[in-house]
Amino acid sequence: MVQGIININEKEDRILNLVKAKYGLKNKSQALSIILNVYGESFLEPELRPEFIKKLENLEKEKGIPFKDIRELREIIEG
Repeated sequence: MVQGIININEKEDRILNLVKAKYGLKNKSQALSIILNVYGESFLEPELRPEFIKKLENLEKEKGIPFKDIRELREIIEG
């Protein structure tokens, strides 16, 4: 665990207190951790596994079934 001292303004402190209260946390460090995890999930792209990339490449190579409209597609699917 890394420890650090940070300077925040009143608005940011209120946000930490709100997150702390909402999730029933013991301290602001836990609140900050939740905020960073949510931000990380929404902002940073997860790295794709090589197997998944290979599967996508194989799907791109497959030919589709041509159809004119939804009705024709439904007929093809339902037989």
